[in-house]
Amino acid sequence: THDCRKIENCTYESSHVTLPSLDLPRSKIYQFSKNPALATAITEDTIKLNSCLKRWFMASANTRKTGPVEVEGQDDPRGRILSAAGQEFADKGFEAATIRHICTLAAVNVAAVNYYFGDKHRLYIESVRHAHEERSQQVPLPQWVDGTPPVKKLRDFVGNMLQRMLGFDHPPWQVRLMLREILHPTDACRQLVEEYIQPHFTVLCSILDELTDGELSPPELRRIGLGIVGQCFLYRAAGDVVGMLIPSDEKDNLHSPVKLADHITCFCLAALGKQPPLSVEISANYF
Repeated sequence: THDCRKIENCTYESSHVTLPSLDLPRSKIYQFSKNPALATAITEDTIKLNSCLKRWFMASANTRKTGPVEVEGQDDPRGRILSAAGQEFADKGFEAATIRHICTLAAVNVAAVNYYFGDKHRLYIESVRHAHEERSQQVPLPQWVDGTPPVKKLRDFVGNMLQRMLGFDHPPWQVRLMLREILHPTDACRQLVEEYIQPHFTVLCSILDELTDGELSPPELRRIGLGIVGQCFLYRAAGDVVGMLIPSDEKDNLHSPVKLADHITCFCLAALGKQPPLSVEISANYF
């Protein structure tokens, strides 16, 4: 088994690996393989990496393998690792997921994880960040023109949040990984909140502030905002339980993303006194 202990000045270009000449101090000894026959003690000021090792490293970083998980960034080893790791962590959690299996799915050598991320813990944190970056690209926040009524903004925001959270039918791995991190927080959770959840929550509170004409204090706005998020989150975190509580035809007819967004928005507007109390018939044309 090859084990690259230390390779300095390595650069990756496009889908190929380029390993330039290495300028190494005379005082250091580098061992490139556990195989005694291949071990090399370097005592010269500069060397060129052995061509066999270069071919091996290029093949291990770029060889395509067929795995059970579809990974993204096929020409980018780092991207393949992140996509494979995200799916593995989403399915199994941090403890159960293994670097070896992730590397098999990503079609890279185990040494590539150490090169790009350092260790499994850092790989997990970067996978969570990668998940929310991809989800933001998949379902970006709505963009409103000047003069858009706050009621429409609220409805758009709620619908967007439900779409991001739920991933109906088969939630993408990005949703499942972020949900796992929220329910079982690790060091990555604070970064997830600061970079992904907090900016969205700030937008929601600004909409509520506009909707209430600035009459509510920031703590009151945040409590209302959390109530809206909580209603949306219920359908993601306890979706199976919701399905057990209500008849299947009711779920099919009333629990689509559009109808849930209408209901949650009307619920909030009624609570704020911005529309009449909820009735059995709520016009879909209200928004």
